[in-house]
Amino acid sequence: MMKMLLFCCLFSLSLWATPTLSPVENIEINGTAKDMVLKGNTLVIATDMGHIEVYDTVKKEKVKEIAIPNVKDFMGDIMPARVMSTDVIDEQYLLLSDSGKGGYSNLYIYDHNLTQLFSAEDKKAIIKARFIDESHILLGYLSNEVALLDIKSKKELYRVQLSESKFSDFALNEDKTEAVFSCESGVLSVVDVQSGKILKELQGQNLDNVYKVDFKNGMVSGAGQDQRASLYDVASGKGDYIKGHFLIYATALSPSADKAAFAMDEKNNISIYNTSSKSKIALLKGQKSTLNVIIFQDENRLYSASDDNTIMVWDLNKK
Repeated sequence: MMKMLLFCCLFSLSLWATPTLSPVENIEINGTAKDMVLKGNTLVIATDMGHIEVYDTVKKEKVKEIAIPNVKDFMGDIMPARVMSTDVIDEQYLLLSDSGKGGYSNLYIYDHNLTQLFSAEDKKAIIKARFIDESHILLGYLSNEVALLDIKSKKELYRVQLSESKFSDFALNEDKTEAVFSCESGVLSVVDVQSGKILKELQGQNLDNVYKVDFKNGMVSGAGQDQRASLYDVASGKGDYIKGHFLIYATALSPSADKAAFAMDEKNNISIYNTSSKSKIALLKGQKSTLNVIIFQDENRLYSASDDNTIMVWDLNKK
């Protein structure tokens, strides 16, 4: 009788155990992935080997590779320029490198031809860039300044200091009218894209640097150095956090914001949570190095990039 009771208890626990999933596909790239965006079925991956790779997720093949000029290192040797940020809109591609002379940024647009918008001589320490539309780019500076760049004139329409803390990341909402900026203080600034005005500050859930943020369906997620996975409702400003077991380097929200992904432990596993209940619904295992980017394509399919040459594809339905 006791054995039967024990068996029933273990069987019941197994039914409630968090599913552990492996990647359904691996995408090999030439270089280490530093940034990644997904627009429709087009995956664009920035690498440390001086180029971006454009991947068709339906055909499951690389369709384009765009390179920027090599640079000289401090010893005078020629080397690939690290591409730290990328984006795509229609057939325009954005390539931002931090490998310019003195550590300053080189910013390029590729539209059948490569055009340089900024060089190291402009002495701009830009960390992240994203298209707002075909004519404007939102810039995040190391100094935690936000700027809106007019592509045609190469002039900034504004440049606003958000705080004295060092910049970490920013994410746009779906219609690109607002962006959330994170920094080393743990305070998240919600910014009006057209003016640079701070609309709201989200705070209290992270006490240290927030490495990455996402912004979907009125919700913000934050990946914290303080081992806190934060979640905020932007309208109310109210938030909560899930305690991790290591520095949390990456996060993503599903399109509905019903699910959140966080890199929660030292093994680079990705934990998937229900954002309402804060319950863990899946554990994604297989990442080999520190995560840089996680992206939901839909409610169940994800892409992840880390400090290596493999992009992993996950399907929450494949349990």
